[in-house]
Amino acid sequence: MPRSTLEVADIFRDHGPAWRLAMRGHLNHAQLKVMSAIEACRTADLGGYVARCANPACGHTTIAYQSCRNRHCPKCQGSQARAWLEARKAELLEVPYFHVVFTLPPRIAAIAYQNKAVIYDLLMKASAETLLTIAADPKRLGVKIGFTSVLHTWGSAMTHHPHVHMIVPGGGISADGERWISAREDYLLPVRVLAKMFRGKMLAMLKAAHADGRLEFFGSHVDLADTGAFKAWLEPLYTTNWHVYAKRPFAGPEQVLAYLARYTHRVAIGNSRLVSADAASVTFKVKDYRVEGPGRYKTMTVAPGEFIRRFMLHVLPKGFHRIRHYGLLARSRSKAETLARARELIAAAAPAQAAHTTKPEPPAGDASPQAETSAHPCPCCGAQMLIIETFEPGRTPRHRPSPSATAIRVDTS
Repeated sequence: MPRSTLEVADIFRDHGPAWRLAMRGHLNHAQLKVMSAIEACRTADLGGYVARCANPACGHTTIAYQSCRNRHCPKCQGSQARAWLEARKAELLEVPYFHVVFTLPPRIAAIAYQNKAVIYDLLMKASAETLLTIAADPKRLGVKIGFTSVLHTWGSAMTHHPHVHMIVPGGGISADGERWISAREDYLLPVRVLAKMFRGKMLAMLKAAHADGRLEFFGSHVDLADTGAFKAWLEPLYTTNWHVYAKRPFAGPEQVLAYLARYTHRVAIGNSRLVSADAASVTFKVKDYRVEGPGRYKTMTVAPGEFIRRFMLHVLPKGFHRIRHYGLLARSRSKAETLARARELIAAAAPAQAAHTTKPEPPAGDASPQAETSAHPCPCCGAQMLIIETFEPGRTPRHRPSPSATAIRVDTS
């Protein structure tokens, strides 16, 4: 199925200047930086290279522009995801894996937007501590587990919907370190117990953050700066059901990697979901999770300014780590030894040495002045493309592309 030629960058370039002017004083530096990066991505503004087919009988010549490498850009996630997933191969265990999701209630999500760095961090910590604690309970599994957490802040319609996806091996190492204890075939941990503990931990952390003066409130929530008002505002959340979801296990490690690829480096909306855009509207595909079957896929149309506003809701604070590893998978000097011990206990063969030594494939479409070959084969004959010129941002290359060629714009969303 051919990819859409419409890109988020096109919408930003066409409507971004007017939207930024209308929103002057209401946008932070990170949001402005994201817009600038996406608009410039894979254009002459960032420079690039000229590549020519190595086949003398062909000689096809094309221009490729540098990528912005911004983590919010729909076109810059594919190569990053491939490199990240290649590194994860060495960490996979030959056991079933579960998918667990922790979601913030809308009431907290409303203040999370005003306190992204603090509350997103609390969400990831509270959910991780909950899973580690319940798994270690002798009445449950009684083991030390490991998992990868990925923060998403959006729903299908790009509304603000903070939640954490976790990929969890189905079992862990016993407290004495001598056994691998497996979870049941189709059951990891009780979601009601997880939800109840998650609720308690998250609310306790929010109270502590408020007491430490780490939360800020604006607009309709400005009164929550008062301690009494904040506690009263939190009170209904103690008696509401918090949503925790656990999906049945994957078929095997390969399926785990494929699933991870869908979540780790995703942005609020990929270019492939865009349908159309004009001066008055933007139409894109959405998924209605309340509906089963083909009918759940629909389209939504909003004004260009509203589309940009929704996208900007999901710009993360500078330096925020949205992918984190916990337990057996936590980053440490002993991580390799821990995983080796886990494999020994589950009698699983260690990954092939190639998994440790294979280099990630070159980023698709990324220009590199030091590279001698292009990542793309010749579109005419399939031969290797050789880089014959690099050019700086804003400069015009000396060589011209073949008459039928256009500058490469690779969508890796």
